[in-house]
Amino acid sequence: MSSWIGAVILPLSGLLLSLPAGADVKARSCGEVRQAYGAKGFSLADIPYQEIAGEHLRICPQEYTCCTTEMEDKLSQQSKLEFENLVEETSHFVRTTFVSRHKKFDEFFRELLENAEKSLNDMFVRTYGMLYMQNSEVFQDLFTELKRYYTGGNVNLEEMLNDFWARLLERMFQLINPQYHFSEDYLECVSKYTDQLKPFGDVPRKLKIQVTRAFIAARTFVQGLTVGREVANRVSKVSPTPGCIRALMKMLYCPYCRGLPSVRPCNNYCLNVMKGCLANQADLDTEWNLFIDAMLLVAERLEGPFNIESVMDPIDVKISEAIMNMQENSMQVSAKVFQGCGQPKPAPALRSARSAPENFNTRFRPYNPEERPTTAAGTSLDRLVTDIKEKLKLSKKVWSALPYTICKDESVTAGTSNEEECWNGHSKARYLPEIMNDGLTNQINNPEVDVDITRPDTFIRQQIMALRVMTNKLKNAYNGNDVNFQDTSDESSGSGSGSGCMDDVCPTEFEFVTTEAPAVDPDRREVDSSAAQLGYSLLSASLICIVLVLQRLCR
Repeated sequence: MSSWIGAVILPLSGLLLSLPAGADVKARSCGEVRQAYGAKGFSLADIPYQEIAGEHLRICPQEYTCCTTEMEDKLSQQSKLEFENLVEETSHFVRTTFVSRHKKFDEFFRELLENAEKSLNDMFVRTYGMLYMQNSEVFQDLFTELKRYYTGGNVNLEEMLNDFWARLLERMFQLINPQYHFSEDYLECVSKYTDQLKPFGDVPRKLKIQVTRAFIAARTFVQGLTVGREVANRVSKVSPTPGCIRALMKMLYCPYCRGLPSVRPCNNYCLNVMKGCLANQADLDTEWNLFIDAMLLVAERLEGPFNIESVMDPIDVKISEAIMNMQENSMQVSAKVFQGCGQPKPAPALRSARSAPENFNTRFRPYNPEERPTTAAGTSLDRLVTDIKEKLKLSKKVWSALPYTICKDESVTAGTSNEEECWNGHSKARYLPEIMNDGLTNQINNPEVDVDITRPDTFIRQQIMALRVMTNKLKNAYNGNDVNFQDTSDESSGSGSGSGCMDDVCPTEFEFVTTEAPAVDPDRREVDSSAAQLGYSLLSASLICIVLVLQRLCR
């Protein structure tokens, strides 16, 4: 009798031992899973009505399950798509910050220059007609080169400004000496004496410092916004590794396979998965933060001594002052030029009858404030830069914060207050492993994601290098120095050489500083008093001078 009982018990015990550990003898319904699975848009034909043996599963626990092989594959792909969308949505703020602020700053600066040129051109064409048109190219060329420099063109600011003053000297020299005829070769000789004679006083040197610093800062700043925009756009589009995809599936949808579709992942569990999947992005953070700091420094310059508005607004007064200096020293300047370039040939009798003093009996006046157009782009540079600075500060540490931001999302995790009733990767219980630190090298012992710390992501390393190069340019711009500039914007026109300063060293003539703001010149009263207005009347007084003189010559 006992042998018969033993013969029956042994097969039964073998059957019990063959069941998956922890499995109920009676298969549970998959109704809740079917409902959640269908809500995702999947066909219910893939899902069983009751749990089945899970030996076929490759990612989720191989216990009794509601998942078929097809379901696991589809949910794995779904977890990948959701992760990509989560990263893109979480980085939306930083991306839109750089996109919108780049657009606004670029629009402001271009409109500032275009309005300044258009305002002057319209006024003088309307008032003086052909007299202005015959002499406007000197100033139009100045605007053209400034705009070309700003958009990344190969323009040496120092040489371009020197050329402007040399050309202006040639025109003015002819006006103060109407009794002579000057050949092109003679005028070229005259221009060579610009630095030696200083016919315009100290104005060209001071303006060169101010204009150069302002344009270097503005161009570099908008290029920084371009680089930030491009890096943010690229990094926000992630391509998860196979190890990451497995971890995402296990975290997000293995609860479905276990018949627990409403149970969300534990917060700390989510953090380890995200830190493993976004390890390379976190490594971007150090260089990104240095880049943001450099952008903020240049922004301070734009608000202060390198403010393009405060430089451009009084430029008409400054150039008027320069021309008055030439008028007052005309005899000495002419004598030295005649001595160096030779005695010029007399002009025809009609022209020589007019004397220099008759040509220069008109004093200059700047435009009145009420004559200035409204500010470009409906704002001022100070307000615009202040807004950009606030947004930049909020974007610091954005890449290392991605895992925390994602795992705070109520649609992703159970939250920190529900640590006992959450999915820990195996069951509904507390997650025990410690949270990994940020970055690739710290993922060597990540319990959730298989990360190869010996192979950094090449694409992320390229973005780190782009940020490092841009940060160096911003530091140079902060110090007032131009650098060789390879434009990274698809919208721009190439590369520019700037003034060719190397290793933060520039000619002493520029009086560049390294950390402190440039000293304000004693005669900057006009700058301070009109700094809140835009420079739409650029070069107006000098044009008035030339046109009035030409009017007299043509009488």
